[in-house]
Amino acid sequence: MSYVIGGRPVAARLVAELPWFARRVIEALVDRVPGYAQLPAEELDGDIHRVTEHTLRAFAAVLASGELPSEDELRFLRESAARRAEEGVPIDVVLTAYHVGIQVVWEALVPEARPEEVGDVLALNALALRYLQLVTPVVSAGYLDERQTMVDDERSSRAALLAGLLSGTVAASGPHVVLALHVPPHPDELLDSVDASVASRRKLRRLRAELERHSREPVLSSLGPDGGLALLPGDDVPVERVVADVTRAAGVPLTVAAVAATATEVASAAVLAREVLAVALRSGPGLYRLTDVLLEYQLSRPSAALEPLAAIVAPLTGELVQTLEVYLRRGSRRPAASELHVHPNTVDYRLRRVAELTGLDPTRVEHVTLLTAALAARRARP
Repeated sequence: MSYVIGGRPVAARLVAELPWFARRVIEALVDRVPGYAQLPAEELDGDIHRVTEHTLRAFAAVLASGELPSEDELRFLRESAARRAEEGVPIDVVLTAYHVGIQVVWEALVPEARPEEVGDVLALNALALRYLQLVTPVVSAGYLDERQTMVDDERSSRAALLAGLLSGTVAASGPHVVLALHVPPHPDELLDSVDASVASRRKLRRLRAELERHSREPVLSSLGPDGGLALLPGDDVPVERVVADVTRAAGVPLTVAAVAATATEVASAAVLAREVLAVALRSGPGLYRLTDVLLEYQLSRPSAALEPLAAIVAPLTGELVQTLEVYLRRGSRRPAASELHVHPNTVDYRLRRVAELTGLDPTRVEHVTLLTAALAARRARP
């Protein structure tokens, strides 16, 4: 089938004037698509020009035969798209090039069409649309396959580096802050009407993206839907702000343990961060450093004193334990009563019961330390 416009077969004209059409397409790309204007001149004059000429010649063959591109031609387009992906050219820029190329050919030829050639113009337009309909997913697949390969390679490299750092066989490039995170389920994950796996992946994606936003360098992490480890590079990391932003992005109250590490201390810092997190989980969401849980951490270590300490408060009911914990944290009866939603006289009564059952008076300064330790030992028991 031969399409005729301006008295000449379109395919023959496209081949005869191929250098001119190729230059016009590249000029149009640079003029209409910002991504191409930013490419190096040597790439535009080299690989991009070569691919443009090849594609125009192949399109001329489509016009001459009325047949869509062969498998070999489609393979060439896939490989070209893969190269653009490797170079970091955005996919929208790659796909737009094919539409711009068709437009350039159309704009050059159609104004010359004669009245008796309207049928050829319409047929040519229909074929061009079928061509784009076939080429667009092929080019997209070639591009995305290469991008996925690159992402997989990068993830593999990051995973290997993280494994080396955590095992102590590799030294970091500099100081880091190791975060151990506990991430509870998002409310969406608990809804019967929502796919829990999708909701958890979205939560995790938001969390990772927020961590990356706070770092100029890649953040190594081993995070799953329920938490894990993240290594923030640098010795001046604004940990409080990072944790606040990550918590907001995740949409759930996180419990985070933070430990600073030199280049050679990442492995030991990761162990310590996990241990601090395990202790901190008993106290509720928030940011914790070792200094925030020193007593609880120490009591979580194997010790002959753990059981005797816990035994001090063993006679107390859950209500009395709660009252004692709140009173010791708030420091006086009225704030404690307010938090417990009871009358201050009720707090006084419960504290007297604590003194009767334990032999230690929470209102006496000399007994507070031992009671605090006993409560920590109670929490530290399996």
